[in-house]
This record gives sequence, C-alpha cells and structure tokens, in this order.
Amino acid sequence: MKILCISDQIDPLVYSPHIKERFADIDLILSAGDLPMDYLDYIISMLNKPLYFIFGNHHTKDQKFFKKFLPIPFNETREFYACGAIHLGTKVKTEGDFILAGLGGSMRYNKGANQFTDFEMYIELIKLVPRLLWNRISRGRYVDILLTHAPPLGIHDKKDRCHTGFKCYLWFMKVFKPKYLVHGHIHLYDLRDVRCTKWENTIVVNAYSHYVINLGE
Repeated sequence: MKILCISDQIDPLVYSPHIKERFADIDLILSAGDLPMDYLDYIISMLNKPLYFIFGNHHTKDQKFFKKFLPIPFNETREFYACGAIHLGTKVKTEGDFILAGLGGSMRYNKGANQFTDFEMYIELIKLVPRLLWNRISRGRYVDILLTHAPPLGIHDKKDRCHTGFKCYLWFMKVFKPKYLVHGHIHLYDLRDVRCTKWENTIVVNAYSHYVINLGE
C-alpha cells in the first residue's frame, strides 16, 4: 500500500497534468494541513482515492464548517466531507484495515486560529482515548497512523515558539504506539534535511510538499 502525504506547499509535481501517471499506484492520501481546499479537491478529482485532512495554523477559514464531536465507537454514520475529503481533526477513523487519527493546529505563538498550548493539545489527545480503547478491544491495536500538523517535541521541530513541537505527542507515541506519525508545519528547503525519524515504535514523517510512504517496504 502506498500513501501520498502532503502539507504546507502546493507541489508542482502534484498539482500537475501528469499527476495520474506520477501517482498511479497511490492508495490513500493524507494532508497534514496548511493547504487550500481547492488543492485537495484537485487531487481527489484526479486520483479518485480517499483523502483525509486536518487544518494547520493557516488556511483555516473553512474550519468553522466542521463540527467536533466525541470520537466514540457509535459515530461511524456522522462523516464530514469537504471537496470529497474527510476531516480527521480530533477524530479516529478507519480506512480499510487501517486505523487513522488526526490532530490539527500548532503551538500557540500569537492569537491566531487553531493554536494550542501543550496542555490544550493534551486535552485534544484525551478526546481520542475512548475510540482508541475500543480499537484495542475490537482490532487488537489502538491506531496505525497519527496525522498531525505540528511535529513532536524534539523531532523535526525548530527552536522558535511557532515551530516548537508538542511534548504530549511523545506521550501518545509511547502509550498508543502508532506505526507512523505524519506531520507538516516544518518546511524543508535542503534535500539533506531529515524527513523520517524512528522514535520508539513510531516512524515520524515530515510531509512537507509531498512524500510517499510505501507500506510494502
């Protein structure tokens, strides 16, 4: 299975008339935030594959249209779509045999939208726990991929307040052991910059621009 991960930049390799040929073998798309909705719409229209997304700390004007509710096992009929994409913010969902969870937003650095302190993001994580426990009982595991906008503290993050990672994500990875944590927010301008890091049982992936995860490797 191949997963196309995107975030933060409209990539000319993706936003291209050759997208079908270039990404013909993609099975799933994950958007880690800060991308306009019409870009997601284009990708879905061209690839016709499921796309799950979260909001970052930019491009948040449409966030008000997405209601929040407790991610308990009884909400499978309450899907919220945008341009064919599925909003994963503070939710847990399944796609085929995969369990996905999502948390949008960045560290609070001013009075902008979708920003959190580490404690506030910890509360967002706690909202996922009922569904995660249900997954452990019914599927034998909590979650396969956690999709976030900001990175974990000390992994791919920066020293400035805006780009500092969340410490609570380290707790989440240690307790719930996702196979992957896919984030955005941290721009990569050098091909030598680290994009993938193994931490405990989780591979942390920076989705900036685009990156393909091949689960068959």
